[in-house]
Amino acid sequence: MAACGAAVEAAYWGKKYGVKVTLVDKAALDRSGAVAMGLSAINQYMGLAGRAQNKNTVEEYVDYVTRDMMGITRQDLVYDIARHVDSSVHLFEQWGLPIWKTGEGKYVNEGRWQLLIHGESYKVIVAEAAKNALGPENIYERVFILEPLLDGDRVAGAVGFSVRENKFYVFKAKAVLAAMGGAVGVFKPRSTGEGLGRSWYPPFSTGSSAYFTIRSGAEMTCQEVRFIPVRFKDAYGPVGAWFLHFKSRATSALGGEYMVKRRAELEKWRPYGLARPIPANLRNYLGMLDSVEGKGPIYMRTDEAIARLAAQGEGDAKAIKMKLKQLEKEAWEDFLDMTISQALLWAATNTEPEKRSSEIAAAEPYFIGSHSGASGAWVSGPADLAPPEYFWGYGNMTTVRGLFAAGDASGASSHKFSSGSHAEGRIAAKSAIKFILENNVQPDVDGAVVEELKARTYRPLATYEKYRNYTTNPDINPNYIRPKMYMYRLQKLMDEYAGGVSANFTTNAPSLERALELLAFLREDAEKLAAQDLHELMRCWENVHRTWQAEAHVRTVLFREETRWPGYYFRADYPEMDEKNWHCFANITWNPANGQWTCVKRPVLHIL
Repeated sequence: MAACGAAVEAAYWGKKYGVKVTLVDKAALDRSGAVAMGLSAINQYMGLAGRAQNKNTVEEYVDYVTRDMMGITRQDLVYDIARHVDSSVHLFEQWGLPIWKTGEGKYVNEGRWQLLIHGESYKVIVAEAAKNALGPENIYERVFILEPLLDGDRVAGAVGFSVRENKFYVFKAKAVLAAMGGAVGVFKPRSTGEGLGRSWYPPFSTGSSAYFTIRSGAEMTCQEVRFIPVRFKDAYGPVGAWFLHFKSRATSALGGEYMVKRRAELEKWRPYGLARPIPANLRNYLGMLDSVEGKGPIYMRTDEAIARLAAQGEGDAKAIKMKLKQLEKEAWEDFLDMTISQALLWAATNTEPEKRSSEIAAAEPYFIGSHSGASGAWVSGPADLAPPEYFWGYGNMTTVRGLFAAGDASGASSHKFSSGSHAEGRIAAKSAIKFILENNVQPDVDGAVVEELKARTYRPLATYEKYRNYTTNPDINPNYIRPKMYMYRLQKLMDEYAGGVSANFTTNAPSLERALELLAFLREDAEKLAAQDLHELMRCWENVHRTWQAEAHVRTVLFREETRWPGYYFRADYPEMDEKNWHCFANITWNPANGQWTCVKRPVLHIL
């Protein structure tokens, strides 16, 4: 979504000032990214112009995000996105997105900030506008961007390869905007075996934003703040509509409502634990406490919620029955709009939501800067809002000159979701055009570096061809490792030592240090990855990208000596929140010149 927003905005300003704009997508733009399957709601809309049932202020939204992120957020970035997001939503409707309306023509709010939509084709609609703005001659699809090109302290472009043809691409640029999504598959997933690849966030988002910005030498922020969504178990169906629209309860298998019974636990995390709504990680944490005590499974009481809403209907028994059918239809549409696999699982298990409750569970960790996580690049704020410490010339520019980030690629600006990511893409693109106009010199690209990167890119293919006949089974070979086996090793070590599902999301310093030791071994073995074809070559490089995201995460969790986000991860050796020493950003940088990692604290400066 950030890339689509960037395409529309950059195309407009690019045409005005004679700047060529190119978009590169690993997949096909129509169905790439986090909303590829669709969505049933837009989660960020202010209602500043009075078009919705609810009317909020930007200041209220910034305050909400600050509390939800346990006090650690870039208010200048959140404010900037929030003041522009409504215009992106209005564009969506103009382009053809059906938004639910009341009889008076107001947008229907699912929650305070959320709008209900008929969103199965959400990405297709937004992508069409991006393609129309850029023109097909400026769009490269099925091209996997691997590495940045640098000219000193300035980005000079990027290289990548086609996942369908034997083509290697070199893109030379005066500015680059990274919007390549978050990361899935770093941790061992709950869905394994026949369910492998089923996840909440799209499995083709593999940490490319983080890899590209880290390898450029950009300072990264909030790499420890991974996101763990609680979703319907095994198919990752959304729960937002059930909590906000259907007003459902979640309980343990024994019937206890953990949000009520464990409310006293929130006192330990004040002032954030006393906020309303309760921060997402703390809601997770209360449910996890029930599971650890053996009170699971945890259930969404769908049957109870539908019955209660149907009973509120007016009229005779026939009218109430019709209301019940309408609610059933909305329940199924919620999944068919955005998580078809959940509808299939309900059908396969004879689950009728009006008759039977469904399990929910905390998913494996993800890295995502646009939802309730915060990982991403440390970027400049807007000139009119950012404190001096947060501003270095151009909004959304990373600490590398000419490299911009938006959506899941930019950090510390959580809760932008799809609509806010689109708006942030527009903001970043306009800044990038401004940077080009004021720094209109083509950076140098070293041809020798390009040739070295090309050879490195295709090395897994050469490795496989050289050694594939060494054994009778090509999957078992002492000379190389296939990408799936490599991925299993990465996921196992992260799950066991960095606080994954099997460790109850808990870790400590010795575990994290062991994770770093195993990651070092894995990085060595990455040089022996082997690919049978272009598709497997893509899988090799996806795993390399995941590995860099994993290491940045482990190092930052180890650096931050407190537990601030229980429900996302828990430091058993530092089990409490430490406002005195750790009310700050934990940032990390990898130096391309010497390969060293450095962690630093950055101050949290609020503008409200």
